[in-house]
Parts: sequence; structure tokens; C-alpha cells
Amino acid sequence: MKTIIVSAALALALAACGSAPDAPKAAGNETAHANENVITLTADQIAAAGIQLARPTSGGAGTIDLPATIEGDPEGTQIVSAAIGGRVVTLNRNLGQSVARGETLAVIESREAAQLKGEVEASRARLALASSNLAREQRLFAERVSPEQDLIAARTAATEARIAYRQAQQQVSAAGGGGGGLNRLGIVAPIAGQIIARAVTLGQTVAADAELFRVANLTRVSLALNLQPGDAGRVRPGAAVTVSAPGRQAVAHIKFVSPALDAQTRLVPVIATLDNAAGQWRVGEPVTASVQLGGNAGGDAIRVPTIAIQTIAGRNVVFVRTPRGFRVTPVTLGDAAGDAVIVRTGLTGREQIATTGSFTLKAELGKSEAAHED
Repeated sequence: MKTIIVSAALALALAACGSAPDAPKAAGNETAHANENVITLTADQIAAAGIQLARPTSGGAGTIDLPATIEGDPEGTQIVSAAIGGRVVTLNRNLGQSVARGETLAVIESREAAQLKGEVEASRARLALASSNLAREQRLFAERVSPEQDLIAARTAATEARIAYRQAQQQVSAAGGGGGGLNRLGIVAPIAGQIIARAVTLGQTVAADAELFRVANLTRVSLALNLQPGDAGRVRPGAAVTVSAPGRQAVAHIKFVSPALDAQTRLVPVIATLDNAAGQWRVGEPVTASVQLGGNAGGDAIRVPTIAIQTIAGRNVVFVRTPRGFRVTPVTLGDAAGDAVIVRTGLTGREQIATTGSFTLKAELGKSEAAHED
């Protein structure tokens, strides 16, 4: 409704000076006249039509908006798998629950677990016997009852038994450890965090290396996005990324810009990190990312409000204020910068341009051209 009223006001202002097409126009006549490049209006007519003026701004190189996805931080996400096959007899944690590092998440029962733990007990017994024999040979050698080679043999046997015992312990530790029984092993959390995936149920038989849980430290999350190669060349690690979702907004920072294009999309993968100590961002959530682009070598970019840009005959133009009205000025546009757009060529940055009401000027220019053709 506002545009209609403004357009009508401008039309009346133009009509107020109505005369025959062949009538001469006085140089100081306070009327409106339009041709293909110029619209002549007085200050009073501009005010009556509700046309607002502004000057371009300089500084910054703009932003680019694109879809992105929240992901778990690769450095803070780990898969918890079963090192040996067996049957799940205990589940201590469920989806969404927090866990501490080393906390038992599940218990697996299997013959292999019994073998591993049995080897620990057997190697412990062999170590105890070897240690006892070594002590005896040391005593006998000191009493000059036993030869030195017997002492050396006892010492070697004790060393080998100690190595075998440690190896057996490490095998159990690698498989999980604990479990509460000779044939049971506990599956522990490798990091502190939150369980974001669980692929096992109680009583299920799982194979070795099967994924059971996925644990993530979600105090920091990642932002996965893809840029055109031309835009990626203007983004550096540390650049700001404004992350937006309904009712939320935060600032992330670029951490990684891939030196290679994705083979399928032919885009450049980019990863940003985002603080999530408050837990307001969820893994897998789609968001909008506004990436701050680096500046041009020529200096600060010129920006104008988006509403100042109009399209005439396939060209982007702005209406530049002149002493007698407005001049249609073609411009070359760059990236969007919020509610503004970068102008690469066409403006010096010192002009006054029409913002609100620029569409009305375009409409009246079109009417004047049509009347001129008639």
C-alpha cells in the first residue's frame, strides 16, 4: 500500500507540470521530466514522493550466506567399539547421558574374555614362581653353592615372566578390562562427554570391532559448510562466521579451509568451530552461516542498501541524486553484506543515492519512456 501511495504521489507531481509534448520546458521550471537516463525532480517533489536518500558506506568486504550443518567436533568425538566378540549382558548408559572418562558403559560376556583373563592369572603365577626361583638362586650364589650360570638363567626366566604378565594385562586392558567376572569384560568410555549414538541392545551378540556407542564432548561443536572456489580464496582460518537458527545466533571461527575441492560437489569443504558450553546447538542441526569474506586488494568495498538496487533493461542500476533530480547509474555488484550489497564498479562512494522509493523512480521512468515512444 505504501508503494502505491508513493507512486501516486510522484505521478501527481509529474502530472502537475503537464503540457503538450511539443511545449518547451524552461530551465528553472520546477516540474518533473524524465528521459532514458535522467529524472528531473525538485526537492519538494522528492519529499512529497517519500523518496529517501543515503550515501554509500565503505569498509569491510561483505559476507556470503549459505546453508551449513552442526557436527560434533572431530577432536572431541570417539566411537566406542567391542575389541572382542561376545554377548552384551549389561548396559550402564543410554542415549543423551553424560559419562566420565574410564566409566564402564557396557559389559560383554565371552569365551575369549575368559581366555584373556585366564592368561593374566597364569602369567601372574609364572611370574611369582620365577621371582621365587630367582631369589633362591641369588641366595645360593651368594653362599657359593650354585654356579653363576644358574643365577643368570633364573634372572632371565624372571624377566621373561614379568614381560608375559604385563603383556597379558595390556591385552585385557585393550579389550576393556573389569567386567566383574572371569568371562566378562567392561567397555569403558575413552573420553568424557555425552552419548550421542547407541547401536547395541541388551542381550545382543556383537562381533569384534563392532560399534557400540558414540561419545562426544559437545562443549564445542563444528560447522560444516562448502564454498565456491572463488569465495574460498577470500576466506582464511580465524575468519568470523555468524551462525543463525530460529531464536539463536552465535559466532564461530573458521578453523580449516580445504586445499582441495570435493570430488563430487566440486566445492571447497570448510570447517568452523563453535562454542557450545550452553548446549544450545545440536549435532546434525541445519543452520545458516554468514561467512565474513576477505577484502579486495583495491581497498575498502563500497556498500549500498539492497533496496537501492533496481534492474532496468537487464542491468543493475542505482538512482544518483543530481542538482535537478536523479541520474540512472549502472553498477556492478559483488557479495551481499547483510541488508546491503557491495558495489564493485559504478560508484565512488561520495554520491547520494535513492534508497526507499527507488522502485517508484524506476516505475515512473518506465512510464516516461513508454510515453516518449508513443
